Amino acid sequence: MGDPQTTQQGPRRARRWVRWARDLLILLAIVVAVQWWQARDLAGGRAPPLVGLLADGSPYQLEPTEGPVMVHFWATWCPVCRLEQDNIASIAADGRVVTVATSSGSAEDVAAYLEDQGLAMPVVLDERGDIAQAWGVNGVPATFIVDRGGEIRSAHMGYATELGLRLRLWWAQW
Repeated sequence: MGDPQTTQQGPRRARRWVRWARDLLILLAIVVAVQWWQARDLAGGRAPPLVGLLADGSPYQLEPTEGPVMVHFWATWCPVCRLEQDNIASIAADGRVVTVATSSGSAEDVAAYLEDQGLAMPVVLDERGDIAQAWGVNGVPATFIVDRGGEIRSAHMGYATELGLRLRLWWAQW
């Protein structure tokens, strides 16, 4: 016959895996609930107008008909935005991104920040937060994926990985 201690380890190990799986599911449910709660006020359906001046002074108007576009709201004073900016800049290099610097100061302030950080991406200025308000953004970072029909396909508040953002852009093509 087998050693009693060895035969008891099987059920004990199974119970431990069940507890870990339960705890992981609870944690996942909490993360999903927090994400949903944070994004509850973000715009959905038809994308609001996005018209303004870029940091370089040229006019901008969102034209999603060329394919899915990522609209990313951020601020120069936001630490999470700083963590995420390399992800956004990498996707912006593909030309499918417009960012909105909300409540970040004047055009000169934003331009200086972009130069200091070595960022080269289109940035619409939203000094007073009017554009952010129209999109339902009450915190940054906030990211929207707008399909070629002008519909918001994804809205996310908080940090997002480059892979996650690229997958959302890819999904919006279908």
